[in-house]
Formats: sequence, structure tokens, C-alpha cells
Amino acid sequence: MAQQDQEEVAKLRAEISSLKQEVEEMKQTLEVYVEMSDWALQSSGASIDLQRTSETYTCKQHWFWQFVEPFCTPRSPDRILQPDVSPGNCWPFPGHQGQVVIRLPARVHLTAVTVQHISKEVSPSGTVISAPRDIAVFGVDAGGEEETLLETFMYDVAKGAVQRFRLKNAPHPRAFSYIKLVVKSNWGNPEYTCIYRVEVHGKMAKPDSLN
Repeated sequence: MAQQDQEEVAKLRAEISSLKQEVEEMKQTLEVYVEMSDWALQSSGASIDLQRTSETYTCKQHWFWQFVEPFCTPRSPDRILQPDVSPGNCWPFPGHQGQVVIRLPARVHLTAVTVQHISKEVSPSGTVISAPRDIAVFGVDAGGEEETLLETFMYDVAKGAVQRFRLKNAPHPRAFSYIKLVVKSNWGNPEYTCIYRVEVHGKMAKPDSLN
């Protein structure tokens, strides 16, 4: 009888241990899901700070487009806050250097940034030379005065169209209301650089935490 009781106790302990492991895995999965939430969705309240964002490139600036004006439609920077990444549906800025400042819908302890372009296979021109290359990411306080460099990285067109970059000290101990992306170079287009989508990941700050 005692041996049977011991076997049942051992079985219960094994089941409890298995349940604890399942709960831990579920907890980790939930944390990853929360951490990877996109805080740069326009539908969730994110917006572009136009005063601190580069001007939009218009194809009228190129002599060729003066003859096909009906096909030249300016695209505002809030395109990068929307999930539609069909070919051509991007935000272009002049040259190979520019920046965009995104106002987040809440103060966030940032963990990662995702940048998306299109692949060469679906590009109407057959190239992706307008894709951003070297990028720096800054966290910006609510007043817009103080900036903190979070990471520098390279968007590699030889890899997938969607690329996620982990930030330093993630999640960052300080919560930010804005995030600034500074593009320092592109992949060879002298006229403009195109960004299709930016996703911002992190954990929302507690209401009583300081900026």
C-alpha cells in the first residue's frame, strides 16, 4: 500500500512539474507577443511628427515626370504606419539621407524596430536601390528636446524584405513618447530613398513611471 502511495505521489509531482513548465512556456510566449506588438500603427494612434520629418520627394522634381504628371502621386510619410506594403506604396524622401519622427500612442520601453522594403522580385523596376541602408534609431522624450541613441544597424537588401533589429539594453529602462529613424544612406538611388513600413516594438510604461 505504501509503495502504491509513493507511486501516486511521484506521478502527481511529475504532472505538477509538467504543468509548471507549460505555464512558463505560455508566459514566455505571451511576453514575446506583448513585446512584439507594433506601436507604430496609425490605426492604433501612432502619427508622424511632420515638423521633425524630412520633406516628401515628389517625382515632379525629376524632369521625366513633368511629362507624365497624372501618374505622379505624392505619398505622405504616414504610409510607413500602415500595413499595406504593395509595390510603390511607400514614403519617399529626397536623396539618400533623411529622417522620420514617429509619435507613439503611449510611452514605451522600446525593445526592437522592424523595417520593411520590397524584394527585387516584386519591384516594378527590378531593383531595390531606393531601399534604406544605414539607419540610426533614437528615443525622444515627450518634449522633443532630449534624444537617446538606441541602436545603429544596416538594412541588408540581400536578406528578407522584413528585418527586425533588437535595440541596446532592451527593454530600454527609459520610456519614450517618440522614436526617430535617421537614414544615413541607401543602396544607390541618387534621387530618393523609399521606406515601406516601420514597426516599433516594446512594452508600455506604467502610468506612474517617469519619462
